[in-house]
Amino acid sequence: MNVDPKPFLTSVFNAAVAAADPDRTIRNHLPPKPKGRTIVIGAGKGSAQMAAALEKAWDGPIEGVVVTRYGYAAKCERIEVIEAAHPVPDKAGLAAAKRLLETVRGLTADDLVIALISGGGSALLPSPAGDLTLADEIAVNEALLASGAPIAAMNAVRKHVSTIKGGRLAAAAYPAKLVSLVVSDIPGDNPALVASGPTVPDQSTRQDVLAIVSTYGMKLPAAVMAHLNSPAADAPLPGDEVFAGNEVHLIASAAVSLEAAAALAAREGIQAIILSDSIEGEARDVGSVHAGIAREVATRNRPFNKPVLILSGGETTVTLRAKGKGGRNSEFLLAFAIGIDGVEGIDALAADTDGIDGSENNAGAFADGTTVARMRAAGVDAKAMLAGNNAWTAFNAVSDLFVPGPTGTNVNDLRAILIR
Repeated sequence: MNVDPKPFLTSVFNAAVAAADPDRTIRNHLPPKPKGRTIVIGAGKGSAQMAAALEKAWDGPIEGVVVTRYGYAAKCERIEVIEAAHPVPDKAGLAAAKRLLETVRGLTADDLVIALISGGGSALLPSPAGDLTLADEIAVNEALLASGAPIAAMNAVRKHVSTIKGGRLAAAAYPAKLVSLVVSDIPGDNPALVASGPTVPDQSTRQDVLAIVSTYGMKLPAAVMAHLNSPAADAPLPGDEVFAGNEVHLIASAAVSLEAAAALAAREGIQAIILSDSIEGEARDVGSVHAGIAREVATRNRPFNKPVLILSGGETTVTLRAKGKGGRNSEFLLAFAIGIDGVEGIDALAADTDGIDGSENNAGAFADGTTVARMRAAGVDAKAMLAGNNAWTAFNAVSDLFVPGPTGTNVNDLRAILIR
């Protein structure tokens, strides 16, 4: 095998992202044209690129509004694109949520609403319920991000403190027909959990949410707890008549992107093994487990024969222990680097397919068996950096950050481990 690891791993990432390109995927899921108006709404890190792709593919009048993260906008001629904050909501997101609700009100059964939903929509659509405020919703979001709870649990909480999530945006569009085109960043690909399901309801109840809050020891404002303990927090369930006739199409997912990455490796003559597209858990723990597998292959040629590319997806979590710089992919990879320290023939990339891992501008980072030694030579203690949630600083010190920029899609994390 004669490949340069970093360019090869970058090409693996690019193949995974390309498989989720909305220009490729949206054309295969266009609904029939309605008698009335065609309205587009959307939210998520990929919503602007999805809107641009829909404009090109749709042969007829179209109008609407989508919200995406700052810096993720795409040029659209008929669909308005609003930018707002992620992962902590802001006033621009609050105004955008109001605009989306206003856009779908007053429609008729002859109208069609196309919802473009991708990961990140939860933070981009703050819309506090009852007497709650934006500050309350921000406090909820910060508590969730620090809790270590899996994304499904976080989104269940979010939908019960909102007037737009948990199917409520779809309910506002009734009686118009609503078709949701969803790019999944959720382990298991449940579309009701992507962006907390503004157009797709799920079965979770406020009793479920109270159990989640208790299990993860979340400290939420008193007003939020009072709301969650009241019937006002109840979200519409899937059997509600307002959802009858609506359609949901999963147009991109981690599974499809991992298969595309594996196919690229095969073209290079390298066997690819997909461990799973739905791995969850503490990023550092998942990193240590992946390191154990990589060591076993590198040193004993089992359970897979070298050369091999080991792939996995899903969404890990980070329980904040300090205020360092990083994200779940760089934290995963720092734990992985510590686990393969000194082992030859292993190269890895861990990155978020949306192009941004956490608090900085990197999608993730690269690592190999020399990473920890190179950090040490640069005056950085890898284990101390991991303990302080400071993975970005560690990888920055050895120039191993991966910075592709915003990709226009979001199908969760990609972990690629090449064992030569």
